[in-house]
Amino acid sequence: MNAADLIKQGRTALGMEFGSTRIKGVLIDYDGNVPASGAHEWENRFIDGVWTYDLADAVEGMRSCYASLKKEVRDKYGVTVRTLGAAGVSAMMHGYIALDENDTQLARFQTWRNTNTTEAADELTELFDFNIPLRWSVAHMYQRMLDGEEHVEKIASVFTLAAYMHYLLTGRKVIGVGDAAGMFPIDSDRIDYDEGMVRQFDELIRSKGSSLNLRDVFPAVLAAGDDAGHLTEAGAALLDRDGDLEAGIPMCPPEGDAGTGMTATNSVAPRTGNLSAGTSTFAMVVLERRLSKLHREIDMVTTPSGFPCAMSHANNGTTDLNAWVRIFAEFCELMGIEADMGELFGKLYTNSLNGDPDCGGLMAYGYYSGENITFINEGRPLFVRTPDSVFNLANFFRVNLYTSLGAVKLGMDILLKDEGVKLDRIMGHGGLFKTPLVMQRYLAASVNTPVTVMETASEGGAWGIALLAAYLADGKRDGKLEEYLDNRVFCSLAGDAVEPDPAEVEGFETFISRYSEALEVEKAAIEAVNW
Repeated sequence: MNAADLIKQGRTALGMEFGSTRIKGVLIDYDGNVPASGAHEWENRFIDGVWTYDLADAVEGMRSCYASLKKEVRDKYGVTVRTLGAAGVSAMMHGYIALDENDTQLARFQTWRNTNTTEAADELTELFDFNIPLRWSVAHMYQRMLDGEEHVEKIASVFTLAAYMHYLLTGRKVIGVGDAAGMFPIDSDRIDYDEGMVRQFDELIRSKGSSLNLRDVFPAVLAAGDDAGHLTEAGAALLDRDGDLEAGIPMCPPEGDAGTGMTATNSVAPRTGNLSAGTSTFAMVVLERRLSKLHREIDMVTTPSGFPCAMSHANNGTTDLNAWVRIFAEFCELMGIEADMGELFGKLYTNSLNGDPDCGGLMAYGYYSGENITFINEGRPLFVRTPDSVFNLANFFRVNLYTSLGAVKLGMDILLKDEGVKLDRIMGHGGLFKTPLVMQRYLAASVNTPVTVMETASEGGAWGIALLAAYLADGKRDGKLEEYLDNRVFCSLAGDAVEPDPAEVEGFETFISRYSEALEVEKAAIEAVNW
C-alpha cells in the first residue's frame, strides 16, 4: 500500500518531540518509514535565574509543527490528514510544571537545565540511598518547599513537559515509565514509582508541614504499549488549527527524550546503549544487574518497557559548538562568500579528522549552564590553550567536538571501568551525527566500543515516539517492544559500525585526563567572571 493510501486510512503513527531548540513532528507507517515530517524552532530563556519556556509557546509551537507536517503531506500526496492509527508526544526529560486544581500554572516552568536544587537533591539522595539528580522533578518540588514558596500547598499536579502536553491532548494524567524515571525513582519490577521511597518522601514532607501526597500530584506510570487515553475533541482542536483532525485517536504513553532515544536506536535490551548528542548530551546503557553502589554522576532510569538503565547525562552539549560555527558563518559573510550552514558544519567537522588525536593540547568547555557530572552549578564557556599547543583549525574543532562528550565520558568511565558494565554495542543519534563518520569515530574512541549510526540517526526522538505510537497501534502483535523493533523496524535499516581506533582511544584518554585537571579553570572563571 502506498503512502497516500496509508494516510487516508489512518494506518500511520504521529510522533511529536519538544526538543531544546526544535519541536519536530514525524509521520510514519507501522514499519517505521517516514512519509512526512514537520518542525518549529524555539528557544529557552533565562529569566530571573531560571532556564524556562513559556507553556503558551509550547502549545503554539506544537500547532505550528503539526501544520508544517500536514502541509508536507498535502503537497507530496494530495491528502489531508484526518485520522491516525496512534499518536504520541515526548519532550526533554525532568523539570517541573506545577498546576493547581483549576490547571492554572503556579510557578515558572523549570527545565532540566536548572541546577538550583542542590540542597533538595542532596537531602533526598541521602534519604533514599539513591542518586537524585538536580534536574529531577521531585528535587524541584522539594526545593520549592525548602525555599518556602507559597505556591507549593496549592499544587494539584506536577508534570514533565511531555506529560503536560499529553494531558492537554487527552485529559489523562499519565506518564511513560522512562519519563517517570526523571521524576522519581522507579521500581522496574512493578513499573511504578518505588513504593518504599514514596512513603519516605511523604513522611519527610509531612514533617515539614506539607499535606501533599506524591501519588496524588505526580502522573500515573505506564509502560510502552499501554493505553494512555485518546485524543479528545479539545485536544484535536488544539493540535490542528484547521479542525480536520478527528478525535478518538489512541495515544501512547508520553515519554522523555531518553526513552525515545533508546527506541530510535533500538537500544532497549540489556547490554545495548545509545548516545544522544544535541543541546544536552547523554549516554544510556541498559543493565543486566543493579550497580554495586550509589554514584552521584549516574542517573538510574528505565527503558520505555521498564528495564533498568544507567544514564550519563550532561547538561551541556552542542550549544557552544554551534556558536563557533556561526562565527565562521559571519566570517564567510564578511568575505562575501555564500556559505550554506549545513555545508559549513560538514566541512568544519570533517576537517577536524586532520587534527591530533589529543587535540594538540587545546582545551574547551561548552558550559552554558551548570554541569551535574562535574558538580559545577554554573556555566562559563571557555577555550584554553598553552603557548606550545598546536593551534590550528582542525584541532580547534576537534577539541570542541571532544568536549561535547567530555562530561558524558566521565560518567561512562564509572560504568564501564569502575562498575564493569558490559556493552556490546552503542548507537549514536541526533543532529551531531549528520556529518558522516566524524562523531561516530570520536564516540567509539571515547568508550572504546564499536559505534553504529543508522540512516535514521538525524530523525532522533520524534521518530522514537512515533515508533512507540506505532507499537501501540500495530506492533504489539510482534511481541515485546524489542521484538517489534528488531523484526519490523531495524531489520532492513542500513548502518555501519565503526571500530575504535587505538590511536584515537589513547588520544581521547589524554584529552579526558586534561579535561578533568583543568576543571579548576572553569571553577575559577565562575568565581571571577560575573558581569
